[in-house]
Amino acid sequence: MHSKKEQGMAALRNCVALVTGASRGAGRGVAIELGAAGATVYVTGRSTRGAPAQSYGEIVSLSGMKQVPGSIDETAEEVTRAGGHGIAVRCDHTSEEQVLALFRQVEREQGRLDLLVNNAWGGHEKFDGIFQAPFWQRPMELWDAMFDRGVRNHLLASRLAAPILVRQRKGLIVTTTFWDRDRYLAGNLFYDLAKASMTRLAFGMAQELKPHNVASVAVSPGWMRTEFVLAGHHTDEASWRERPELAGTESTRYVGRAIAALAADSRVLEKTGRVLRVGDLAVEYGFTDIDGRTVPPFELDGS
Repeated sequence: MHSKKEQGMAALRNCVALVTGASRGAGRGVAIELGAAGATVYVTGRSTRGAPAQSYGEIVSLSGMKQVPGSIDETAEEVTRAGGHGIAVRCDHTSEEQVLALFRQVEREQGRLDLLVNNAWGGHEKFDGIFQAPFWQRPMELWDAMFDRGVRNHLLASRLAAPILVRQRKGLIVTTTFWDRDRYLAGNLFYDLAKASMTRLAFGMAQELKPHNVASVAVSPGWMRTEFVLAGHHTDEASWRERPELAGTESTRYVGRAIAALAADSRVLEKTGRVLRVGDLAVEYGFTDIDGRTVPPFELDGS
């Protein structure tokens, strides 16, 4: 008999996963949790240990950091320490040439792909510290950050993963997004529009992939304690409880546990096309956040 912990670690032992934008934040949490379930995880992004990404100057400065935190190398090492096999591959997900080379590498080295997690997101590259403002006061450069280096990243990776999954007649594409039952994120139209586009992307891909036995879902975490969130509140993962405003937050590992549960679910095709909130999945699959809490789904004020 295997213990529950051992069963969890073995759940994805034969799974080959690719997590984009995994140097930090949600991508890092997802990659580590897939590793904890035994998966082989390709960890991609632009930040390496020796050369951090250079496009986060505004948010790094506002957060009081010296440089952008995290790297694909560190995440891959965490994946391996957790029980999986982490493989770091530097990739600029806005470059079709680099993304094509990435998928060719995965096919060459593994012969297949079971899970793609679309998480590469450029929206924070133009963060100016303003959370709420009328759309007519927002700069159009936010479109480039959130669509050309956000939504497009997801579509490009999915477009190259799909032929592999279709040939296998098996697989899952997960798109990380934000969704609160079609409510509007007031004061942040660009962000709201970009995340709605990602949700629609996951839905549209599901319609075309379902006949091939391939699932596509959107997964919506709540307010996560990313490195930038913690720095912005002048705290860290060890001390965040001292900040009452962070009481309802969740770790980046929480969304990772949700995606690991979906990847291990043999009936995941029944969920294809849906937007799935992490708090709801926690109840359905019986997992908790790293501190033992079942954090409820995030809801916008007034909902």
